[in-house]
Amino acid sequence: MGGFFDPISLKTEIESLHKKTEAPKFWEDLKNSQKVLKEKKALERKLENFNTLKHRFDTLKEMSDLAETENETDLLKELDIESNTLVSDLQNAKIETFLSGEADSEDAFLEIHAGAGGTESCDWALMLQRMYMRYAERKGYTALLIEEQSGEEVGLKSTTLHIKGENAYGWLKHESGIHRLVRISPFDSNAKRHTTFASVWVYPDIDQNIEIEINPADCRIDTYRASGAGGQHVNTTDSAVRITHIPTKIVVQCQMERSQHRNKEVAFKMLKSRLYEKEMREKQAEKNASEANKTEIGWGNQIRSYVLHPYQMVKDLRSNVESSNPKAVLDGELDEFLNAMLMKKA
Repeated sequence: MGGFFDPISLKTEIESLHKKTEAPKFWEDLKNSQKVLKEKKALERKLENFNTLKHRFDTLKEMSDLAETENETDLLKELDIESNTLVSDLQNAKIETFLSGEADSEDAFLEIHAGAGGTESCDWALMLQRMYMRYAERKGYTALLIEEQSGEEVGLKSTTLHIKGENAYGWLKHESGIHRLVRISPFDSNAKRHTTFASVWVYPDIDQNIEIEINPADCRIDTYRASGAGGQHVNTTDSAVRITHIPTKIVVQCQMERSQHRNKEVAFKMLKSRLYEKEMREKQAEKNASEANKTEIGWGNQIRSYVLHPYQMVKDLRSNVESSNPKAVLDGELDEFLNAMLMKKA
């Protein structure tokens, strides 16, 4: 895929994909045709964004030159504000060029697991679920609930979201790790400060053309009764499916469909994605052992702290980006953290 600021390359790629859509048997392979159309749409959006930014820059420069010539101080002040906005938008466009990984353009699966701590950690897992669902909403993405296991009293023991949208995995891939919460627990009658943890795991919804071999003999399949807040996620039959991949100990679950067959199909798709993501991490480890992610998330691998007491701050421990507004962060305002990680890794 061409670079964001290479319009000639973008146009060439768009024309090449357009020719594919005109092929006589293009629509016979529905999966491939959808992939081509998705890629073509993404490239067209990049080209449109480039043209829009260029037009804004040219217009701003022309008006600034005119205002300086005519000594229009009020207009120059307005143009200064507009230029700051343009610089910010250009910076965002630059960051987007870092989304060039093999699976960055794909949708994402996002798992959250409560740590040790019972009620407190289950409530924290629920707060994180809401945070990512609000982020998806702000981004214009769709967040579907794949499965969730309720806590004994409140919150969630675990949950899996399927986040659909352009570059969803690319934006969210660095969220994998341990998220730490410090607050006065609403469940403690003595109003003591508590520290609790939850793990997040993000992996791509891989393209159907990527081959991942799974030996059925390596999988243990369990069925159970779906549970949740209500609606389609609760059933009166054992339609939910849990698949354990014995060699890697990877476990995936799905309860979003009423049909056990459909839940099994989605769960196998998740397993393929997890195995693909594991393979990507192992390749990265070979290239650069010091930067590689751990095979399994450990409680020592904290990536971000959310402190609500005795002061208000969210700090990413990898990029050192901080926010003094944890309420906004927990309401889905994650762009500052995600941008910083993309730039750091790039």
